[in-house]
Amino acid sequence: MTPTLYLTRNGLLEPLGQSQVFSYLRGLSQDHAITLITYEKPEDMANKQAMAQARADCEAHCIAWRPKSFRRRPKRLAPAWSMFEMFWSALQAARRGDAELIHARSYLPAAAAWAVFRLTGTPFIFDMRALWPEELITAGRLQRGSIIHKVLTRLEKVCLRDAAAVVSLTDAAVGYLQDQYPTELQGQHIAVIPTCADLQRFKRSNKPPSERVYGCVGTVLSGWFLMDWLAALFNTAAQKDPEAKFEVVTRDDTETVRAALDIDGKLGDRLSIFPSASESVHEALQKQSTSVMFFTAGTSKLGSAPTRLGEALGCGIPVIANEGVGDVADIIRRYNVGVIVKDASETAMNAALGELEPLRSDPDLPPRCRRAAEEVFSLEAGTEAYRKLYADILGRPDGPAAPNAANDR
Repeated sequence: MTPTLYLTRNGLLEPLGQSQVFSYLRGLSQDHAITLITYEKPEDMANKQAMAQARADCEAHCIAWRPKSFRRRPKRLAPAWSMFEMFWSALQAARRGDAELIHARSYLPAAAAWAVFRLTGTPFIFDMRALWPEELITAGRLQRGSIIHKVLTRLEKVCLRDAAAVVSLTDAAVGYLQDQYPTELQGQHIAVIPTCADLQRFKRSNKPPSERVYGCVGTVLSGWFLMDWLAALFNTAAQKDPEAKFEVVTRDDTETVRAALDIDGKLGDRLSIFPSASESVHEALQKQSTSVMFFTAGTSKLGSAPTRLGEALGCGIPVIANEGVGDVADIIRRYNVGVIVKDASETAMNAALGELEPLRSDPDLPPRCRRAAEEVFSLEAGTEAYRKLYADILGRPDGPAAPNAANDR
């Protein structure tokens, strides 16, 4: 069993922590002695029952869980403090021999892992997840050319250069990065591993939805979700179909979401907004007939592979989305499992809904959605890809080609 350290600023008790961290680690723990460092939100840590259950789940898979408290304040210093905490914990683990490999999920964990690599030589994986600096700029939380932006860009460059391997969610992001950093990425091992869904849970329901429900699952107040597009789609669909219903399954503030989606109050009781525990999200999704997701397009979203896309398709549900978000539009078109909307105008929304109608009447649509999920978003395939990557870096005989030999795309 190889000692492996996994660093993430996400919480294990968050839906994303369950679907995109723990789901993989369950399989990887068969071959690796994993220490997991997460950052839990205060409200989640206050849930003693959930914390105890998460700890029991980790113990059942021999994962040493080291939860830390996620700090929101001071706004500028909190991320830096988390990064220092991760660095210190990783450095101690490396010096004790408890980390032959560090898996860093996103930029700040990668910065901590890079510093440990420079001091100890411990290899690390830069699991990018997305193009974070560009996402921050798009969300209005970072100014291009500012000191912090320059620091993050420098961090991105050295981590891409020095990582034992780089993981991207999309082929679109790989092309962009190779244009931006041709020298740093020359010969680098780049693995494209899309966001994976637990298709054992996210599967077709035995009872298809009896109502026409347009739904959206996940955060919509992130700063890069197009709330005006979602409002336009919901309101256009409401006018076309008096029986249609709408729901948003999210942990975001209910009143804020409703105010953004139902400005004139016409949706009223037809619009439901509610949270769901991570273990129950699939049940809410299975009751929807169409899943809607609109994200700010452009460079910032080239590296995005929304988890909700794989989950919706796994449940046999068609998707309405927009261009310019990672490989989303390409997947929808390639498998014919949804509709791409051009803009937020009523004309574009009407056209999309009209295009959706014949698709819905296709009896092969649900199995086709499921097939797309299995081919692109399978948890088993994703776990196996990580297992091979770990073996590759550590020089195990079951690994593929030697590190930095070629792009695994």
